[in-house]
Amino acid sequence: MSAAAGGGRGDGARTTPLRVDAQRNLEHVLRAAREVFGELGYGAPMEDVARRARVGVGTVYRRFPSKDVLVRRIAEEETSRLTDQARAALGQEDEPWSALSRFLRTSVASGAGRLLPPQVLRVGVAEEAAGSGEGRVPHQRTQSGPGELRLVSEETSPGAAEDGTGAAALLEVVGQLVERARAAGELRPDVSVSDVLLVIATAAPSLPDAAQQAAASARLLDILLEGLRSRPV
Repeated sequence: MSAAAGGGRGDGARTTPLRVDAQRNLEHVLRAAREVFGELGYGAPMEDVARRARVGVGTVYRRFPSKDVLVRRIAEEETSRLTDQARAALGQEDEPWSALSRFLRTSVASGAGRLLPPQVLRVGVAEEAAGSGEGRVPHQRTQSGPGELRLVSEETSPGAAEDGTGAAALLEVVGQLVERARAAGELRPDVSVSDVLLVIATAAPSLPDAAQQAAASARLLDILLEGLRSRPV
């Protein structure tokens, strides 16, 4: 019996490092996925993620049985981070423009805009949905001009009900930032939630040099913020 007990202890000693290794591999895969998808978009193949994580592609598929599952995990994490940043800006900045600009600067600096859920950034031309109300998000203007981009919200996207990325919460809190700045007369009246999210997605270029990327992002965001701000007539 003592031999059996000893064997049991040996099995336990061997399984613990395996669990640690599995957790480490998961962290490597998630970090690699954020980097690869951030640089190449969600169209990047799983093989690129495995290569960046320095694991076999089979290891990636053991943790994430399909690419959609991995994309959803990354999108959910990034959406949650953006939502937290938006809520922090709302709660910590009294001035509406300061709150909106703080959120934009924080989110662009974090690079999260490159990893927004695909359904949040799917846009179309407004005339295609004229009169239907389709694609409108909370707090988005109801009047659209020729060629205006409209954002397709989580609620109107195919399969959005079970998507689980938390995009609806993000749209709601960003809508509050937009409404406050607009009501204060500090945001152009034609700027919508979709415009703000597009700024987040496009103001974080992926450059090989980290210092150049930070400088380029800051410069581009300064220009975009000037374009968003209302000007006295």
